[in-house]
Amino acid sequence: MSIAFVIGNGTSRKPIDLNQLKTFGKIYACNAVYREMNPDYLIAVDSKMITEINRSQYQINHEVWTNPNKLYKGFHKFNYFKEPLGWSSGPTALWLASNHKEYDPHIDHNHIFILGFDYRGSGGLINNLYADTENYKKSTDPETYHGNWARQTGIVIQRNYTKKYTRVTEFKSDYCPDGLQQMGNLNHMTVQEFMEYFKIS
Repeated sequence: MSIAFVIGNGTSRKPIDLNQLKTFGKIYACNAVYREMNPDYLIAVDSKMITEINRSQYQINHEVWTNPNKLYKGFHKFNYFKEPLGWSSGPTALWLASNHKEYDPHIDHNHIFILGFDYRGSGGLINNLYADTENYKKSTDPETYHGNWARQTGIVIQRNYTKKYTRVTEFKSDYCPDGLQQMGNLNHMTVQEFMEYFKIS
């Protein structure tokens, strides 16, 4: 079995030490995750975030994926998608983890764990571990509309019906968009169950 972890930046994933997951599978992470650890693949589609990454030169020694953009002329060593999806970074990362063999025939994951895809915030406020930092909204801002993000996530899972997906949330009662509740290849587990499953702390 080939396992992948897709890392969003919702606050539910905060208790999980992402570095411990490297023993079990490949890590596909979004945006500012590179500030705290080196995932196997970093995915960012926002031009401000790509500019930040380029300024740090992180992509020189690490694999970073993004959409082609004329603004990136002169940027070096980024990996570009053949055709931009026009999606948010989280669903784009999920798409790459699910379809990586289109770029490398040796990479084909059949069980993908989804972390930090919370969709909603507490008290109607933004839900992101990097709130109040560069290129992110303030923690006091209203939560971001999640409808497109949830729809894009559902498209990936539905089209890859032979693969198994597991979404990890803080509690069993955490919000799940309607379109993701009835998918036969999508399971759910809590952060505590996830940590016990992989025996990490």
